[in-house]
Amino acid sequence: MIVVMAVTATEADVLGVKSAILAEGLTPFDHLGTERSVIAVVGEIGAREPVLIDRFGRLSGVESVTPISRPFKLTSREFHPEDTVIRVLDATIGDGSLTMMAGPCSVESRDQLFETAEAVHAAGATILRGGAFKPRTSPYSFQGLGVEALRYLAEARERTGLPVITEVMEPTRNMQNYSLLTAVGRVARPVMLKRGYGATVEEWLMAAEYIVSSGNPSVILCERGIRTFETYTRNTMDLAAVPLLHHLTHLPVIVDPSHATGKRWLVKPLALGGIAVGADGVMVEVHPDPDAALSDAEQQLNLDQFRDLMAAIGPVHAQVRALHGDPMRAAAAPR
Repeated sequence: MIVVMAVTATEADVLGVKSAILAEGLTPFDHLGTERSVIAVVGEIGAREPVLIDRFGRLSGVESVTPISRPFKLTSREFHPEDTVIRVLDATIGDGSLTMMAGPCSVESRDQLFETAEAVHAAGATILRGGAFKPRTSPYSFQGLGVEALRYLAEARERTGLPVITEVMEPTRNMQNYSLLTAVGRVARPVMLKRGYGATVEEWLMAAEYIVSSGNPSVILCERGIRTFETYTRNTMDLAAVPLLHHLTHLPVIVDPSHATGKRWLVKPLALGGIAVGADGVMVEVHPDPDAALSDAEQQLNLDQFRDLMAAIGPVHAQVRALHGDPMRAAAAPR
């Protein structure tokens, strides 16, 4: 449920409500909105709901108490109507600007990474991606350079000024590995949560709920394709998920057409499509010589193709913003 405090509520009133929630064996999560505080009540409420709504509603400073209709509480727009904006170094995600994450699937060498990093930076990328630890179906495939790659990524960040995003492998990489979700919820760094290829939107948001409820509100959702009966693409990119997510949640949404399609010639149209339906940004894989890449060669853009994508995507983003306002999903927020 959500406890909405009155505009005139004092700090003592807010503390009083939190104490009452804790006394019931529940957990309060407060959010300071533009005008007033909102407190989400999380825990096993069950049949106590009508009694608790009445009890909390009588407390000093409380304007209203309503149930949260979604199973995901802290990530819902009901609790947090404003868009979450995430900042890392000079990059901002979710404020209406265009976020472009680009770089190689795997860091294969220092020279390969630096050539890519400098090229994507010059073309307008805002975040450098690069895989250090690569889980592969075959134990004989390239598994990444590991810690050595992390050192190269840190050096590339210093050279270009671009923030770095790379996959976390421990305890185990999985959208529904709850130990991992809880662990990243305890770190003070933004987390991008990729949708599992068999996950529903609700399951995806419940995974994000684990991270936020563990203390980390800086979560970015990444649509990277789901498994369907179609075999011509690696996965099926669910573009409808983007506006749906903006309706349901305040978290920013990124699309990854490289993993969704598995084919470099499909990356550009799907990237443009993602921005057209309101995505906050795009993540693509870029390599100086994709055909010689040690992993996912078919889906990586070369440097010229990335520059071409950047030239095309800026006008699409500007047109979408002009048509739908700032931010475009505000009109879809539940009332």
